[in-house]
Order: sequence, then structure tokens, then C-alpha cells
Amino acid sequence: MPIPSFLRPRVLIAATAALALSGCFGAPEVMKQGGGKRATTSTPNRPQVVGTPSFTSPEAQQCAFDLKQAGVRFTPLPNQDHGGGCSSIDSVKLLDIGTPVTNLGAMTCPLAKTFAAWAQFAVKPAALKYLGSEVVKIETFGTYSCRNIYGGRSGRLSQHAYSNAIDVAGFVLADGRRIMLDGGWKGDKPSQDFLRALHKSACRRFGTVLSPDYNAAHYNHFHMDMSGNGYCR
Repeated sequence: MPIPSFLRPRVLIAATAALALSGCFGAPEVMKQGGGKRATTSTPNRPQVVGTPSFTSPEAQQCAFDLKQAGVRFTPLPNQDHGGGCSSIDSVKLLDIGTPVTNLGAMTCPLAKTFAAWAQFAVKPAALKYLGSEVVKIETFGTYSCRNIYGGRSGRLSQHAYSNAIDVAGFVLADGRRIMLDGGWKGDKPSQDFLRALHKSACRRFGTVLSPDYNAAHYNHFHMDMSGNGYCR
């Protein structure tokens, strides 16, 4: 059935917009480059409906474009209200950032972009400098988790409840060594120097970074999220 002449301009505009958006989520590529500045994104906005389309705002589309330009392979996820105040807004599933990473779930786009850059431009060179070997895997305790801070029954929700945080537990090297926060933070000098260099770098990129020096709950990992404005412990 022919399209009426008065509708043709609208159809053309809609088709053009769809093609432009699809370009943000094109074919995955291998990591080439990334940014080094800390984003200032805090708690994401709540979704209106479960499963609503994500990446509709200009800011979210720009973040997705930046990830693609950095060569990061990812899949955009639909917005989700998980109940209890927990949500995943404009989040992605990272597929390849150049180094394998364990236990990755939904991550807000700014968190994913910052983490990918940190892994590429902080973790890799620090391992060579302080440990004389390449990092072949980053081990984490995960990203999204609908829970309060410290996993308590009361208190405010953790940034994990918004897919806006990641807990990094350690690193596997090409020579077989595993440099873990549990033991390595107060371990031999090369391990200490490596982990403290990564902590310092993370504090320049993420909004909040908590190390084993913060409290007993963080004895075995770095907590890194995009809330706050440079809180570093």
C-alpha cells in the first residue's frame, strides 16, 4: 500500500533516527583506546516501566557511542526496576574490554566506560612496571546486587543496587601468579606497590573508591562506583 504523501516526511525522519541509534550499538570491536577522566554520574534515574527502552537520552547515547569508539564490546540492556528501590538504568553487559573479567553483570554505562579505561590504562601498565608480567584476568565479586551498604538489613541502598558499582578482588598474571587484595594489600613490596598504584589511579577516575584501609568489610576488594565526587579511602 503506497504511503500517503503527507506522511512521507515523518516516515523518513523516523527511519533516519532508527539508523542513527543502531550505529551506537554496532558490531563489537577489540579495545583500542579509552578515556582517563573520572565521570561525575551519581545515582541513575528510576525507570518509568519495567523493561522500558534504554539509551534514549542524549547523555546515555553519547556514553554508548564513547564505549563503541573505545573498541569495547558490549550489549545494551533494557531498563529494569527490580523492586525494593533497586534498578538498572542505561546499563550494559560488557563482553570484551581487552582483558577477561569475571562475574560481570549489569553496569551503568559510565561505570562500564570508566572501568574499561582503568583496566586498559592503569592495570596493564602497572602490572608490567611493578610485577614484570602481564595481567591476563581481572577477578571481581560482581556488579549489580540488590542490597544495602555492607549487606546490612537496614540502611541506605548500596550503589550495587543501581548497577553503579564493581568490587575488584584481584588479578591473575601471565606467569601464573594471583595478586589478591586479600593478602596482597599487606603482602610483599611488589604486590603492595602494584595494588596501591591501582588504588591511586582508581581514585582519579571513579566517584568513590574504598580499599582494605577503609574498614573490615573491604579487606578483600576495591569497591569502585560512580557516586560522589572523588571520595577515596
